[in-house]
Amino acid sequence: MSNCIFCNMASGEMACDKLYEDEHIFVIKDIRPKAEVHLLVIPKKHLPSLWDVQDEDNRLLGYINVSLKNFAKEQGLEGFRVIVNAGEKAGQEVFHLHYHVLGGSYLPGFK
Repeated sequence: MSNCIFCNMASGEMACDKLYEDEHIFVIKDIRPKAEVHLLVIPKKHLPSLWDVQDEDNRLLGYINVSLKNFAKEQGLEGFRVIVNAGEKAGQEVFHLHYHVLGGSYLPGFK
C-alpha cells in the first residue's frame, strides 16, 4: 500500500534503520519509546490490524510470536512485554499490524 509508512519501509521506498529483516518481517526501534528498549516487529504483509487477520495468516503470526524472544535476547533483556494495539480505540496509530516489544528496567503493572 503506497500510503502505508510500514509498507514503504518494508519495500525500501522509505529509509529506516532496520535491526533485523528477513522475507517475512522487519524490526525497528520505536521513534517514541515507552521503555529503555522499545522495538517494533512488523510483518511485511500488509494487515491493517489483528481485526484483519485470517486463517491463512496463522503461519506468519506463529513465526512472529516465536521470533519475539530472539529480538528480546539480542537486546539483552531478562524479561519483556509484547503489546499489539487493535484499532483506533485501543491506541493503534499506524494501521499496519505491528508488535511492540518493551523491556529494560522493571515494567510495572499487569500482575
